[in-house]
Amino acid sequence: MTALAGQQPGPPRPVRTERDYVMCPPRYFAVEYAINPWMDPGAPVDAELAMHQWSVLRATYERLGHRVRLVEPRPGLPDMVFVANAATAIDGRVLGARFRNAERAPEAEHFRDWLGANGHPGVRPPAAVNEAEGDLVWTGDVLLAGSGFRTDPRAHREAAAVLGVPVVSLELVDERYYHLDTALFVLTRGPRARIAYYPPAFSAAAQDLLGRMFPDAVAADAADAACLGLNAVSDGKHVVLPAEATGLAEALAGLGYEPIPVDVSELRKAGGGPKCCTLELHA
Repeated sequence: MTALAGQQPGPPRPVRTERDYVMCPPRYFAVEYAINPWMDPGAPVDAELAMHQWSVLRATYERLGHRVRLVEPRPGLPDMVFVANAATAIDGRVLGARFRNAERAPEAEHFRDWLGANGHPGVRPPAAVNEAEGDLVWTGDVLLAGSGFRTDPRAHREAAAVLGVPVVSLELVDERYYHLDTALFVLTRGPRARIAYYPPAFSAAAQDLLGRMFPDAVAADAADAACLGLNAVSDGKHVVLPAEATGLAEALAGLGYEPIPVDVSELRKAGGGPKCCTLELHA
């Protein structure tokens, strides 16, 4: 069962803060290639259902009072819906993306152009492979940076320099959790941040580091991780997460958070969930 990873006093009570999100509709969504273990080009994908699920996710954010801005998708780029990989933006500084796989590489320029036209003209294109918020997770105090499958560890130093924030490197070791945002998310931001994560997705050293940094973390079990339950989005109070992550939802409710389950079954066929579909512009 999902449970608290530590017994020390927790962070401040859950409080909602307004967020600035960017999303991209899955107009051209399909599974045409396999670049992670979730993708099977031979399995059928219901594009209409994917659009419906995405629309419900967008409406959920808007119902919670958050701003949602939209990027226009491009034909031939079926994964643009996973806009979390577009960039990392903190306090007006923006580091663009550089994708490891050729199939997604053209997305980077489209996302940089959109950001430049929407208030962020100084987007820095990275030198090292960097899949943005897929592997760079802001706690409000430090940037947790994943590596092992996609983002180059050299990109961690680049992120620290461009974004002007401290960076903590974490190694992923399970290919099902190929991005950091599939195995960890931030529940409450700030100097006393609280996270939820799936420990077996990380190396022993990374598990030890996370345990010391976040003694009040919520540790998800295998069932919650297997439905990409940790690919979730929290505004500090409400936690939007895949509907199948029932154990995680129960644990969060017990801590005072409000879980909001959503159906992302079609989007999960490409290895995505609520967070993959959501880029946050951090103020």
